[in-house]
Order: sequence, then structure tokens, then C-alpha cells
Amino acid sequence: MQLNKFIGFLFVTFLIPVTVFSVTLPDFTELAETQGKTVVNITSIKNASIPSGNTPPFPYDEQLQEFFKRFGIPGLPGMPPNGNAPREKQVTGTGSGFIIDSKGIVITNAHVVNDADSVIVKLNDQKEIQAEVLGVDRRTDVAVLKIKADNLPQVKIGDPGKLKVGEWVAAIGSPFGLESTMTVGVVSALGRNLPQENYVPFIQTDVAINPGNSGGPLFNTSGEVVGINSQIYSRTGGYMGLSFAIPIDVAINVAEQLQADGKVSRGWLGIAIQEISKELSESFNMKSTQGALVAGVEKESPADKGGLKPGDVILKFGENDIKVSSDLPKFVSSTKPGSKIFMNILRQGKEKQLEITIGEMPSEEMVVAKKNEQSQKNRIGLTVKDLTPQQKKQIKENAGILVLDVADASLNAGIRKGDVILGLNNNPVSSVQSFNQDLKKIKKGKTIALLIYRNGDTLYVPIKITN
Repeated sequence: MQLNKFIGFLFVTFLIPVTVFSVTLPDFTELAETQGKTVVNITSIKNASIPSGNTPPFPYDEQLQEFFKRFGIPGLPGMPPNGNAPREKQVTGTGSGFIIDSKGIVITNAHVVNDADSVIVKLNDQKEIQAEVLGVDRRTDVAVLKIKADNLPQVKIGDPGKLKVGEWVAAIGSPFGLESTMTVGVVSALGRNLPQENYVPFIQTDVAINPGNSGGPLFNTSGEVVGINSQIYSRTGGYMGLSFAIPIDVAINVAEQLQADGKVSRGWLGIAIQEISKELSESFNMKSTQGALVAGVEKESPADKGGLKPGDVILKFGENDIKVSSDLPKFVSSTKPGSKIFMNILRQGKEKQLEITIGEMPSEEMVVAKKNEQSQKNRIGLTVKDLTPQQKKQIKENAGILVLDVADASLNAGIRKGDVILGLNNNPVSSVQSFNQDLKKIKKGKTIALLIYRNGDTLYVPIKITN
């Protein structure tokens, strides 16, 4: 009798109810029907001229040329089919885009339309319209187009800040030219940082994205656009499970500036930063590796004027905590130039707060011009470049410019390749730009004295201005 009671107790005690979870997969059919009309196919056309060779050893073979091109080998000399005259050829590329304004405003990737001579937008009803490129921003890979059309279906803009990892999303585009193709997947990660991409916190998904999808929309299950499909990680050139989209709020901000001004204004500090390793955090007496380590400060930059110094660790920018160094460029670039921002920093083990007025990031044209200026010989025949923070640390100097090449006149005066110019007539040399400007002010026939750093020693070298 006692044994029967015990067995009954066991039965009641261990009879645990099991809850069965019912999982319903999302239905994207309505999204495809309603939002598919807002997606467009984009064809970019670039006119290319194939030059003729002077003494071609064999007839021009386009397929052979393409073969060598794929392996990075310069094209072989040959004669185009039409004799010695250059042959015109149209190079076309395809991508996707979507309508954000019923009056004909289309968003796509910058790399889809960049340097194109003409751009054709094909609507969902197969109508083709010549497009005007209103603006291109290479830093975020966003471009804005305008087509002459009215009453077009436009997308609904969503909030990428509400996305969650594991949430279902869908892409519509033209992979390999196959228009109106939908692929689905889930959000794999948020705020993903990619190499050489400092201004975009990418949405990572496992949605199948292939060549031709670039510039197309990424939708959530509510039929709202949350991103622009932009990049894939691939070793084959095709989809391998990793796709990246530009958050739509970033893209819309860029698009609005491009429409209004034809360019994008971004905040700028003028510093070089690096990640904080465990070893560096110990050397700075830090309890964690969070923050952005300032490796260098550009002379006369907003950071310099605001008091930032190499060795400072930026912990907070405005209301934003800096967890890793790659967080900082996104916050800075999205800040309006001229804004005053408080920054919490760690300096020599102590926290302090600085107020810095954010500057405007130099345009790509200005950066290129500066590089060109540094690659050209100046008035006294020197090719010079600004020192990196590491080079300044190595020679224990806060200023100076490096001599890359020397013309005859300066060579005879005793200047050598590898010298560092620290001063001009007892005035410190802070940059290539200021040095060349000071040289232009000196009258012909005058002699200048350059303070040179060479192999741990300093010396003055006199040079007469002859032109």
C-alpha cells in the first residue's frame, strides 16, 4: 500500500506540462505587391574610347584584352577594327534604386552612377526615363537622381533604430539584371563597422544580395524602407551570406543635403585615433579598453584649438559614450559644423571635460589638392610632405616636414632626401601648406636659412632664392 502511494506521488510530481510554441513565418506577398512598384532598375552608361597603337603587332582582340584585364595585366597593343582611328565603346552597368518622392526623386548607391555619362531609370511598368544626377556622396555611397515624372509610387520610410537582430527583412532589386527580384532573410548585426567605412553604421543581414542589387531598398515586415543595400562580403564576387545596408536615416540626411546644396557638410575634429588594446589601457591606468585614443592632432584644427592632445582618450562625445574608437567618426561627422560639443577625456589618469567647436570636414577635392601640393616640387626644388604623428614622435618634434625629393639647386645647397625641415628663418614649420606659402612671400635674390633635422642632429642650411 505504501509502495503504491509512493509511485503515485512520483507520477504526479514529474508530470511536467510542455508548452508548444507555434512559429509563423512572415508573409511578404503584400509587401512585394505594394512596394515593388517603388523600386527601379538603373542603367549607367559611360562612353569609352579605345586608342589605336602606332605599330600594332596583331589585330585588336577585345576578348583577349578582357582576359588580361581580369588578371590585372595591362592591355596588349593592337589595332581596333576600324583601322588606326580610336573606337568609341559604351560601357554599361546596372543597379537598383527606389523612389522617395512622387515627383521623381530616386535614391541609389553612388558607385552605381559615379562618373556615368548618362543614367537611365526603368520604372516598374517598364517605362525608361533619362535621369539627372543631383548629387553623389562617395563617403556614404549615396546618390540622388531626378526623373521627369509625377504621381509616382513612393516608399514608406522606416526607423532603422528600431531594428532588432533576428528580425525578418526583405530586399527588392535587379541582381544580375533580373528586375523585381525579392530575397528575404534576417538582421544579422547592427552598427557594423567595415574597413575604410568610417561614416556608416551598417545593417548586416543574411539577405541574398548580388551584383545589380546595389542601391535597392531593404524593407522591414511593415513594408518600410530601413536601409539601402550597398555591399557584400565575398571571395567569389557573389553572395556568401554576408550583406550590408546603409541605414535609411543616414541616407535620407545625405540626400536632403545633396538636393539642397549639391554637397554634404560633415563635422570634423582633425585628429588621428586608434583602438585601445589591453596593454595600452594598462599603460594609461585605465580600467577598461573603452574610448578612442588620440594618436595625433592636426595643427590649427578644431581639436587643436579646443585643447585636445596626443595621448588623450576620448570617453564621451556630447551625450554619446565612445565604446570603441570607430564610434567617434560617426558621431563627429553627423554633427553640424559650428556646433559646440562637450567631450569627456582621460588625460594622464584623470578625467576632464573640454568644449570644442566642431569644424567642417574638408571636401575630397581639397584633400586631393593637398596631396597634389605635397607631391610637387616647390619654389626651391623640394618635394615635401607633412610628418605623421608617429614620425614626430620618433624625432621628438611637434612640427616639421619631410623632404621626399631634392632638385639640383637644393641638392647643391646641402639639403638631402630624408631631411626634416623644422624651421624657416627661425620660424617653426608646421605644415607643407604654410611652408610653401612662406616661400612665395620671399623676394627673388634673398637667402633663407632652413633649420634641418638629420640623424639626430640639427643644422642650418642657407639657400638662395633664384626664381
